Amino acid sequence: MASRDSISLVIITFNEEKNIKACLETAKWVDEIIVVDSFSTDKTLQICSEYTDKIYQRAFEGFGKQKNYAIEKTSMDWIFVLDADERIPIELQEEIKDILNAKNNYFSAYRLARKNFFYGYWLRWGDQYPDWQIRLFRRGVGRNDDFEPHHNFIFQGRLGTLRHPLIHITERKISDHFPKLNRFTDLAAAQRVQTCPKVHLYDLAFRPLVTFAQLYIRKQGFRDGIPGLIQAVFKSLYTFVKYAKVWELHQQKENL
Repeated sequence: MASRDSISLVIITFNEEKNIKACLETAKWVDEIIVVDSFSTDKTLQICSEYTDKIYQRAFEGFGKQKNYAIEKTSMDWIFVLDADERIPIELQEEIKDILNAKNNYFSAYRLARKNFFYGYWLRWGDQYPDWQIRLFRRGVGRNDDFEPHHNFIFQGRLGTLRHPLIHITERKISDHFPKLNRFTDLAAAQRVQTCPKVHLYDLAFRPLVTFAQLYIRKQGFRDGIPGLIQAVFKSLYTFVKYAKVWELHQQKENL
């Protein structure tokens, strides 16, 4: 029997004890699990050690840089990148195994759809699905850029598409939004301040409204009912807070 290609799983963590066990349970079938942790203070490392001994600790410098560091630690033919609040359903597992077993495969990377669950609801509208992600790729074909907090995987070669989606169990409660909102807008503002020399009233007063209209009306977020409305409001709040923080960063520079 011809041997199949091997696969590494890459995951970055920080205080993910509520998510990480359920996540890694769906990844036990891979050949190698690489965990890069940002000095968690909960039981994340203890739980991860039940699934792998390849655990590294590194100060967080951005999602892209952290994942690139993890990718460099891999040793298998293929790499799958997973977040702690994501799950690989059995259908997706089998599809990936078919790719590993394929004799002739001309793709360097694969994208997949992601099903985002908020407050227990799968949001199908408001730009939440299919939410394409490049997560499966051959080792050595590319790396993540430094655009934060939503980095991109830049690679050489052909891109394929997987049929089955990834499961993303994101905010379970409304209160879950706030720490993530603060953390992600910090990263986004630090990125945006480099290309935005001045924040105008338009940025604070109208950009959030445009975001809401795009997601709730144009992208039909209203079809997801109350969860769709809540999500669109938080997305518009994200836009407002990001530009407010860009304004604050400019003020700090002027006062030096």
